[in-house]
Amino acid sequence: MKINVALFGLGRVGIMHAADISSHPKFNLKYVFDKNKKLSVKVSRKFKSQNISNPSKAFTDKNIDLIFIASSTPTHIPLIIRAAKSKKVIFCEKPIDLNIDKVIKCRKKIKKYKPRIQIGFNRRYDPGHYSLKESLLKGKIGRLEKIIITSRDPAPPSLKYLKASGGIYRDMTIHDFDLVRFYLGKDRIKEVFASASNFVNKKLKKIKEYEISTCVLKSNSGVIAVINNSRHCSFGMDQRVEIFGTKGMDETESYLKSSTGSKKSFLNFFIERYGPSYKLQLNSLASFFLKKSKPRANFNDGEKSLIIANAAYKSLNSRKVVKIK
Repeated sequence: MKINVALFGLGRVGIMHAADISSHPKFNLKYVFDKNKKLSVKVSRKFKSQNISNPSKAFTDKNIDLIFIASSTPTHIPLIIRAAKSKKVIFCEKPIDLNIDKVIKCRKKIKKYKPRIQIGFNRRYDPGHYSLKESLLKGKIGRLEKIIITSRDPAPPSLKYLKASGGIYRDMTIHDFDLVRFYLGKDRIKEVFASASNFVNKKLKKIKEYEISTCVLKSNSGVIAVINNSRHCSFGMDQRVEIFGTKGMDETESYLKSSTGSKKSFLNFFIERYGPSYKLQLNSLASFFLKKSKPRANFNDGEKSLIIANAAYKSLNSRKVVKIK
């Protein structure tokens, strides 16, 4: 028996998900929906699924097992609520929403339905990043003292995308906030200090977006996390994590130009860089549906990372350390 999926949203990430779902042995991509009807028809034909013009069909069809949400952020909460009421298993891309009050209200509203939700923080499934989590669990570096995350994109997304993204901390750094929480485990982040700058991109300045940023976070136990972000990177997509402890240090591999001596070539797109993690995330979703395991990221993780992102903006604007309750 295959898991019947209704996929909402066919942007660059949605189409990637459509390809992965349709080729996965555990899933059947039954329905696809996008507000762009021509695109939806085209994708449905490509992956031999059914295009639906009315989203309600996915929720009323008893044969649909899983609602897969990869649509625009403002649609996430309405779709989550409808899916929860329909007793469907839910996968939702990050962020749940850009407004934390709406996220909290959603959590309270769907609680009575006891929904099963996995959130798309795919970097938890990246083999390199996850190897550091395993290193921590095995005590290889002793007591954790510092986390350093470098996350640089080759170039910023389109201006249209950025205007609706919620800004660098809710769109880009939120992945890194989540990774810090993932590595910390039960140790909670208690404060954040954020600083950001613009240099030459006047278009970003007009919409109050930033080219580079650094966030420093501190946990209850004293672990310090430093997150380095950049919306541009001349040598490709640069994604690295280092964890430092009392017994040593561990790190993920770097993706740089061949001239740096790196064994791997640099990559220019996040879907290319994190392709394997998306597939591993899908494996986890199948296991979660079959009640064989829990997802590495749930609704609570989505909510907590947004709280940290909001605190980072508060720190940036006030130029002060912000406590996180």
